[in-house]
Amino acid sequence: MPTTTDTLPPPRSKWALYLDLIRWDRPQGWLLLLWPTLTALWLAAGGFPGWHLLLVFTLGTILMRSAGCAVNDIADREFDRHVARTAHRPITSGRVSVKEALAVGAALALVAFALVLTTNALTIALSFGALGVTVLYPYTKRFVSMPQAVLGVAFSFGIPMAYSATRNNLPAEVWWLVAGNLAWVLAYDTEYAMVDRDDDLKIGIRTSAITLGRADVAGVALFYAACIGCWAV
Repeated sequence: MPTTTDTLPPPRSKWALYLDLIRWDRPQGWLLLLWPTLTALWLAAGGFPGWHLLLVFTLGTILMRSAGCAVNDIADREFDRHVARTAHRPITSGRVSVKEALAVGAALALVAFALVLTTNALTIALSFGALGVTVLYPYTKRFVSMPQAVLGVAFSFGIPMAYSATRNNLPAEVWWLVAGNLAWVLAYDTEYAMVDRDDDLKIGIRTSAITLGRADVAGVALFYAACIGCWAV
């Protein structure tokens, strides 16, 4: 009968493990963040926003999503060992320490903040809110019935930041874009949570898939409808 050690992946270099920690081999995460952020940047500028802002928001989005992965794995390390899909993550498997993960996450966040410092005061102020929600999100799975809504807020911060960096104000259209993106995140991340529902029920994590129960498919459909409705405005 195989032991836990037998099922672990073969040894890898620290740098490879750090790349695993920030999900470098799974770019869909930062693509889901880039799409609404760059859309907002183009809308705010009325066209091409210039190379400076394009570079700031592209690199900043990738860096902060990577830092968020490190924070998430630190917060969820005790839960992840009980879920088949996440049991071999670098922190959970003991191949990367919490201190190392904190250092990686902090370094990435600091580089992202350095990029934000090249914009304006309003965007810098918003970046603190973005960081706060990024750190808070993993812990909301313990006490919020729909933590995906908090993730939606975190994944939507790039929209007002794009407008503030371009126009130095936040017009009403920003909040329709944010609301639509929040609904979109709720829709796709609820689908994602449906895959882990059985494991999440056993370990006591709260998700929108668990909260919606048998109404999960209808809930996802409503979220997508809300997303389309907000963006149509």
